[in-house]
Amino acid sequence: AVSEWVTLAKLTTSNLHQSVFIPFALPQKASPYDYSGWGGNLSGTGYRSAAQAGISLDNVASLSLKWAFAFPDATIVRSKPAVVGDWLIAGDQYGNLFAIHKKSGKPGWKFEAGSAIRGAICVRRQGDAYTAYFADYTSMAYAVNVKTGKLIWSSRAGYESQSAVTGSVVEYNGILYVPISSLEVSTAFNAKYPCCVSSGGVTAMQAATGKVIWTHRAIVGQAGPTVYKKKNGTNYLGPSGAPVWCSPTVDTKRGLLYIGTGENYSYPTTNTSDAVQALDLKTGKLVWNFQGTSNDAYNLACPVFNNCPPKAGPDLDFGMAPILVSRSDGKQILVAGQKSGVVYALNPADGRVLWQERIGKGGALGGIHWGMSTDGKYLFAANADNPYALDLRDSTRQATPGIYALDLITGKVIWRAAASGCDGKPGCLAVNSAAPAAIPGLVFAGSLDGHIRAYAAKEGKVCWDYDTIRGFETTDGIAGKGGSLDGPAPVISGGMLFVNSGYGMFGEKPGNVLLAFEIGAQKHSAP
Repeated sequence: AVSEWVTLAKLTTSNLHQSVFIPFALPQKASPYDYSGWGGNLSGTGYRSAAQAGISLDNVASLSLKWAFAFPDATIVRSKPAVVGDWLIAGDQYGNLFAIHKKSGKPGWKFEAGSAIRGAICVRRQGDAYTAYFADYTSMAYAVNVKTGKLIWSSRAGYESQSAVTGSVVEYNGILYVPISSLEVSTAFNAKYPCCVSSGGVTAMQAATGKVIWTHRAIVGQAGPTVYKKKNGTNYLGPSGAPVWCSPTVDTKRGLLYIGTGENYSYPTTNTSDAVQALDLKTGKLVWNFQGTSNDAYNLACPVFNNCPPKAGPDLDFGMAPILVSRSDGKQILVAGQKSGVVYALNPADGRVLWQERIGKGGALGGIHWGMSTDGKYLFAANADNPYALDLRDSTRQATPGIYALDLITGKVIWRAAASGCDGKPGCLAVNSAAPAAIPGLVFAGSLDGHIRAYAAKEGKVCWDYDTIRGFETTDGIAGKGGSLDGPAPVISGGMLFVNSGYGMFGEKPGNVLLAFEIGAQKHSAP
C-alpha cells in the first residue's frame, strides 16, 4: 500500500504459476547423497566424501549447467538448500520455502514463512517422516512436513524485541538450536534510538513442539544506563551486542555446543564479544569463552552519527560456524576464522589456543567472513579483505584476498590462490567472501565477481570456472539473473553442484537464481 501511494503505480509481483509445479514424492529410504544444515554435518566441516560427491579431479571439467531456478523478486540468494532424495529444500529472501526437483529444477510445493529465510535448511528423518527446520529473520522458528509442505509448528526463538536470526539452525537429539542475532546493529543508525540493550545468543527448543528449553545470552545481565556519553550528551545504554550470526556446531563427544559472537554495540565492552563460546548442550551453561579481539564496540551509526560508540571498534566478528575436526594425527581440534583475517585452532575441551595464523588484513566485511571447510588434512579458508571495509589500523599489512589451504597440525599456509582479477568490469569485486566446500581433491568456492571455481586441493590450481553473471532461462518461468556469490558454500550431491548466485548488498551484484550443474560426458567451457 505504501509503495503504491508513493509511486502512484500498481505494485506487481512475480508469483509462480501453478502450472510449473510437479508432483512431489518422498524417497522410500535415506540416501547417501542427502545433505542438511550449514556444514553438511553436526561438526560443520563442509566436507563430502567421494561417494557422496560424485565429482572428482578426473571429471570436474565436464560440469555443465543443467538448470536455473529463479526466486521471485529476489536480489539476494543466501539460504543454503538441503537435499532429500530427489529434492532440494531451499528458502528465499521473502520467506518462501520451496521443494525443487534435483534433476528438473521444477518446484513440487511452496510454504510461506513470515519473513526472509537467510540460513541453511536443516532436515531430519524419523522413520518415514522428514521434517525441515529453519528460522526467519524475525526469529520465528519453523518445523515443516517435507512430505506435504505444511506447517507442523512455529514459535518465536527470540527473547528480546530486537532479536533476529541470520544464521542457520541445527537439530540434535530432539533439540533445535537457534542462533540469535539482533536488529539493533541497524536500529542504532536512528539518532533518537536509545542505544543499546540487546544481546546475541542461542535458544534451545524442543524439535517436536517448538517449546523453549533454555536460552543463552552472550551478554551477561541486562543493559542499563552507563557513564558513556553520546554526541548529543545523553548516556549510552549497555552492555549490548555480541550477536551470533553463524550456525551452532555440535560436539556429541563432549556434550558441547560451539558458537561465534560478534562485536559489542555499545560501551562498556565485554569479554564475550568477538569470541568463540562453548555451551553445555543440555543446559546452555557457558563452559568456556575465548575472545579474539577485545574492546570492539561498533554499530551502523559509525563512524560519525549519534549512536556510534566512542573509539568505534573495527567490527571483527566470529561470523562463521566453528568447525570440529579430527586431524590425521588423531587429535580433535576446533577451528574458527575471524573477520580479523586470523584463523585459530582451539582445544575443544577448554578453548586453549593450539595455533593461530593470519591470512588477511581483515575488516568489517572479512577476513574470514562466512566460513571455512576441511578434508581432515588441510583447512580451506576464504579470505575476503573486501576493499570497501578494510581494517586500517595497521598500514603495513596489505590486503590479500583469495582461497587458502592451511595445514591442520601446524597452521602453516600450504598454498594461496589469489582472488582473480575482474578484467576492468565496472563494479566488479575480486573478493572471496563466501564459504568454500571440500571434496576429495577439490575445493569449490564462489567469488564476489560472480564466478564459481573448483581448485585442486593439493596446490590450488583452478580446475573449473563458471561465470554466473548473466541472464538465465529458468525452470519456473521467472526472469533469472546471476550476480555475486556470497554467503554459504555450494552444495555437492551425487554428481551435481548447486550454487546460489546473487547478493545485492554492500556494493555486490544482485541476482535471483539457484543454479544446478551436473557431470557430463564432454568438457564444459563457461560462456
